[in-house]
Amino acid sequence: MTHLPLPTLDHVVINVRDQLDAAAPLYQKLGFDLTPRGHHTLGSMNNLAIFGTDYLELIAVPPDSTKRSSILTYPCGVNAVVFGAEDADRIYARLVEAGAPVLAPNDFSRPVDFEGGTGDAAFRTLHVAAEAFPAGRLYFCQHRTRDLVWRDEWRRHANGAIGVAGITSVSADPKAVGALLAQMFGTELVETIDGGVRLLVGLSSFDILTHAAAVERFGGALPDPEGRSDYMAALSFRTSSLDGAARHLADNGIKAEQSASGVLVAARDTMGATLEFVA
Repeated sequence: MTHLPLPTLDHVVINVRDQLDAAAPLYQKLGFDLTPRGHHTLGSMNNLAIFGTDYLELIAVPPDSTKRSSILTYPCGVNAVVFGAEDADRIYARLVEAGAPVLAPNDFSRPVDFEGGTGDAAFRTLHVAAEAFPAGRLYFCQHRTRDLVWRDEWRRHANGAIGVAGITSVSADPKAVGALLAQMFGTELVETIDGGVRLLVGLSSFDILTHAAAVERFGGALPDPEGRSDYMAALSFRTSSLDGAARHLADNGIKAEQSASGVLVAARDTMGATLEFVA
């Protein structure tokens, strides 16, 4: 019997192509305290918003870069769900045994500047094959240097965000995506919901909805699909104060509206990602 991995959320990714100089101050205005800019050995660069046990990554490539050109092939917006991995090689072996479409693990790192020192944050990742999940990227991340990522000085945000509550992706065939997730994690963690399926990821959820169901949930705040039938649409963040989040957004000139669950910021105002703040 194959012992499948238990899904935990490591981080979520918003792709900003080659526009990190514009995205970083925008997300600071949205109330996220960002880490200093990091530069991966793979050629990409990022800023992070660190929460309790997960984080948000803004990823980009430098203008005129010839490395990681795949980042430029995706529209701006939510681009990846990244699951936690204590042992990427062991997870890879288990998923291969289960017949899941995964690629061999890969190593990379980036220098980190923090209060009182510097270091090299090191990672080992394994990805689901791109053709298996056309909406974006699914992968696992093993942190070899967790102390260089989850640092207290980066965990306090003006919008009160303390963690990722949920991710929403749109698909022409949510059941097919659900079957992929069941193959990776087991059928007991994938459930049918109105308009799609849901993977339970620790204290978070990963919803795959039809376009109609996503419109019903987020309305005009959804990103422009730009002709895509499958795309990653929205991130929900748990906040310590909904009133505080709403007040911060208003004070900074960010248009927000009430959603069924909390406060909603449209994708057109965030470089392509629908953002929701919930209690």
